[in-house]
Amino acid sequence: MTKPTILRITTVPISLDKLLEGQLRFMNEWFKVVAVASDPEYLNQIGVREEVEVFALEMTRQITPIRDLIAVVKLFLFLRKNETLIVHSHTPKAGIVGMLAALIAGVPHRLHTVAGLPLLEATGNKRKLLDLVEKITYACATGVYPNSKSLKEIILGLKFCKPEKLKVIGNGSSNGINTAYFDPALYTYDDRITLKTTLGIGVRDFVFIYVGRLVGDKGINELISAFNQVLVLNDSVKLLLVGPLEPDLDPLESQTMEWIKTDPNIISVGYQKDVRPYFSIADALVFPSYREGFPNVVMQAGAMGMPAIVTDINGCNEIIEDGKNGLIIPVKDRDQLAKAMLRLLEDQQLNLKLQDNAREMITSRFEQMVIWQALLAEYKSINGWK
Repeated sequence: MTKPTILRITTVPISLDKLLEGQLRFMNEWFKVVAVASDPEYLNQIGVREEVEVFALEMTRQITPIRDLIAVVKLFLFLRKNETLIVHSHTPKAGIVGMLAALIAGVPHRLHTVAGLPLLEATGNKRKLLDLVEKITYACATGVYPNSKSLKEIILGLKFCKPEKLKVIGNGSSNGINTAYFDPALYTYDDRITLKTTLGIGVRDFVFIYVGRLVGDKGINELISAFNQVLVLNDSVKLLLVGPLEPDLDPLESQTMEWIKTDPNIISVGYQKDVRPYFSIADALVFPSYREGFPNVVMQAGAMGMPAIVTDINGCNEIIEDGKNGLIIPVKDRDQLAKAMLRLLEDQQLNLKLQDNAREMITSRFEQMVIWQALLAEYKSINGWK
């Protein structure tokens, strides 16, 4: 019997690569999965790894109406030639392109996962435009899947769509976490010492780590400022930054960039395909983001057995329980961030308690296979399978 086709679409292939790793290959056992994104070379690599077909579609993360319309037409033509049961989109641009093209092409099931709302940080005419795009996306979709419970409440509060369209899969998250892969036991003491030495980190240094894009709305300006406050009081501390800069989309303050470049206690290693070695040498994650859907990084850090300092935003405050597996601070508050970092440095009993709870609170709630099975059940129910 021919397997029904599911098209999974993200704006850029790194989202397929990092946010949905392994999931496409898993779903391909029951469905014919086609992965869609920009950047043909990178997309083809993902297709080989996930063992799925691919279709390259030029899209950008900027506001580009003419190019977006061309993308809608190209995707529409592809869908007309290829009978598709489900189009499932992720990320804002892929959402509007994918849902609109699928509606026009008559695809019966149009699903959109919401993993964060960039519009929450926008103002003025840009905010109005992004609101409109989100409403159109949800109107074209037959099902909308916020990847956290609090994100669902935000969408309801904004009245972007009717409640009956909204559903959170499992306990949240788009892909769950592979806790056998993110496991601190995979790294020996010698492994950790070798990497620390390579990076110029002392054996007894307390290492705060941030993993993700180095941009303004991830709270990097506040993080660097807070770290400098901490450094004045404790010089046995390092800040490890793992992730790329995106100066064209959301540049950092000039003072922040200067500190990152010149302070020997701030170690920036750029984008890393495998972040686990860097987690293995860190003592705590600091993730002061302004907005999220359901951040993988916070789950990864927890699975690696470390506490996290996060902002009180949706997703983060569903993974972290204040005082149990991490600390929760207000958004954009440099002083409170510095105080939380100092608490972990100075209160060893608290730190040990958070560490003891960190991994179990991920394995018990966000194991990857549980999320995959829940989404598979959703797909099967759509297709009328039991």
